[in-house]
Amino acid sequence: MALHFDRAEFESRIGAARKALAADGLDALLLFAQESLYYLTGFDTSGFVFFQCAVLTRDDGPITLLTRRPDLEQARRTSILSDIRLWYDQEGNDPSRELSDILAEKGLKGARVGIEMRTFGLTADKYELVAKRLAGWCELADASHIVRTLRLVKSPAEITYVRRAAELADQSLEAMLATARPGAFEGDIAAAGSVPILAGGGDPPPSGPVLGSGDRALLIRSATGFRHLDPVDQLTLEFAGSYRHYCACLMRTVAIGKGNPAQRAMFEVTREALAAMTEAARPARPLGEIDDAHRQVYDAAGYGHARMSACGYSLGALYRPTWMDVPPMLYSGNTTPAVPGMVLFLHAILIDAPKSLAMSLGHTIVLTSAGAEVLSRIAPEYTVCS
Repeated sequence: MALHFDRAEFESRIGAARKALAADGLDALLLFAQESLYYLTGFDTSGFVFFQCAVLTRDDGPITLLTRRPDLEQARRTSILSDIRLWYDQEGNDPSRELSDILAEKGLKGARVGIEMRTFGLTADKYELVAKRLAGWCELADASHIVRTLRLVKSPAEITYVRRAAELADQSLEAMLATARPGAFEGDIAAAGSVPILAGGGDPPPSGPVLGSGDRALLIRSATGFRHLDPVDQLTLEFAGSYRHYCACLMRTVAIGKGNPAQRAMFEVTREALAAMTEAARPARPLGEIDDAHRQVYDAAGYGHARMSACGYSLGALYRPTWMDVPPMLYSGNTTPAVPGMVLFLHAILIDAPKSLAMSLGHTIVLTSAGAEVLSRIAPEYTVCS
């Protein structure tokens, strides 16, 4: 069995989830988020793109997983799950029927049942099946926050994986910068960055990389269509190192062939902004203060028009299509308190569209009792790749 945490840690997580159910007056929770299943049981699969649900009750009964036949051995061999039920593909099949049978078996008729709605594992059509099936039979309540809140503060074992992900991210950045030069093909740069992660025992990141030159350097989402770098160019890199699904992100914009004075000025203020954001990440302080620091530096320097309206988000063990483990996002006014054990990606981004110039810096931090620990060993600098 390929468990990446001690069974005792899983049992502790499940116990905490059950206490949270009781505090919210819930009798059970329908787990549709793959991240929740991985966190509570170790179950590791991409099969969540189909109908897949686990039932966690407030009592100490076993978690019951409802999944498809291809995921049977996956569940048996990657998780602590022992009660695995199957639904089978056939024309017109509605797996909410099997789910309702499981709930009835657990005596949940008339109960208050939470459901994870804020997840890519529960698309609108699947939710409609469940809601129609259970209407009038039990009370459904959005409980997306139950496991989500528990996952925000990482255990020492989780942070060990985050640190390894950060090491792989550093190696990936070094490999991409060594490949980036005038005339280089973006696909070769991206390929170079993937080698240290996979060769180092990591996972393909759940998104990206965001990698673009020329006008594409202004993009902060990945887009198809790699190109060759011009003799004088710019290149934006945003990517994650991933280890046991735990992500650590980095972001850089570098010059190609020759530096640009306007872009260098953008770098200096961006480095200042990132430093201020990192300093603002303090235990017991609202997370929104990180964005306040971000805005203050950029706005005072006259770059308010080019900055973003948020400056980062939480990271954790994620599945496709994103490494953004939200909420929380880092935006002004967010009252969520910073807590030791949180892992956050801080990014400072300038997009000067009229000048077609970009400058971005970002790094991953772990919050400690003393403040923010930057996990990357590579300090930001204005880099010219030639």
